[in-house]
Amino acid sequence: KLDYKSPKLLGLFITERGKIIPRRITGNCALHQRALTTAVKRARTLALIPFTATHA
Repeated sequence: KLDYKSPKLLGLFITERGKIIPRRITGNCALHQRALTTAVKRARTLALIPFTATHA
């Protein structure tokens, strides 16, 4: 189950630069991609995942 409280699972759908991977690459349908986007944005707001990549 995709949830904003699971940053490891959300990390599979985010690039190393912190962007959400598009639907044509992930293979999600429109409904699931919208749910994924909402979960990622919610997790970013709650500081569970970073907005951008860390500079090393």
